[in-house]
Amino acid sequence: MQEGLIGKGSHGCVYKGILEEDGKIIAIKKQSLGLQKIEDNSKLENEVSILSSLPENSFIVNFLGTSHPDESSKSETFLIMEYMPNGTLYQMLHAQNYNILPNWPKRAQITIQVAKAIQFLHQAKPNSIVHRDIKSANILFDSNWNPKLGDLGLALTMKNDCENSRSHPSNSVTTRPAGTIGYLDPAYTKPSKLSTKNDVFSFGVLLFEIMSSRKAIDVSKSPVSIVDWATKLIKEGRALEICDKRMHVPWYMEATIKNMLSIATRCVSPNKISRPSIEEVVMEMENVIIEPIKYPLWNILRGLTLLTRKRKRCRKNCSILTTNNVTKTCAQHERKLLIREILADKVTE
Repeated sequence: MQEGLIGKGSHGCVYKGILEEDGKIIAIKKQSLGLQKIEDNSKLENEVSILSSLPENSFIVNFLGTSHPDESSKSETFLIMEYMPNGTLYQMLHAQNYNILPNWPKRAQITIQVAKAIQFLHQAKPNSIVHRDIKSANILFDSNWNPKLGDLGLALTMKNDCENSRSHPSNSVTTRPAGTIGYLDPAYTKPSKLSTKNDVFSFGVLLFEIMSSRKAIDVSKSPVSIVDWATKLIKEGRALEICDKRMHVPWYMEATIKNMLSIATRCVSPNKISRPSIEEVVMEMENVIIEPIKYPLWNILRGLTLLTRKRKRCRKNCSILTTNNVTKTCAQHERKLLIREILADKVTE
């Protein structure tokens, strides 16, 4: 069984399997040995309960059912999940192989699709679902490289956001705070602090990670927290320095990237009330990110307008300080730089 191991979740291991009936490749989630020994099935049962209550969604790893090796006793339960062949977002962002690094439009697409996955959970009926473990290792890619959110082992249901109402199921009141250090909301210190805004905080951390390819916690760097590092740069007006140094940032993506970083900053606000809801995040992203990516020609034309203005200013200055010949060379240099930026980005798409 160890040979088929493809990943580890918050409370178990995931293996690659094949259905006998039709030969379909599947993922099989098995409870960890530690939990088996103490006969703690709560996390697995919780995940089955939550996944069973949800309709199929293109942004969530699809739940296919359960299986029992010993049908007579049903002593152990396996979760049967959609097989995701292209690894995790964590592996993609922190890969040593530069060829698999996502380009900037792809990074923007990933953030929007993850936000929509969280939105789907938060808007679930009759009870909202808080994932509690939003992180790059829980974002998986299907055969078409579409990202999907997985591992709902720590998820909890709640009737209302705890910030606005005291009406919520008992499991969200009695279950201790959980999550992954670095992504975990510092405000989530006790069960009563459970909120959809906890997921929003984790999404903000993930957004910084997607933009920078820096780990949420990295003890080899200072500050060790990606939130402290990124928010400091943004306050100092150096937002673009957050971007992954291994990837060229084309000028026509700069505004989009700054908008994404602005959203991330609000998501990780220490004040939970100041954080946007995930619905607001999705709406803003669709307005300031999807349209520019969907219609890149508009971005290019806008950039050409700005570049023309720069050239006019440059010519004016050059005409005072230098000869006309130098002015012409300066304009030609800007044109070459512009074409190089566009071609360099297109190669990575």
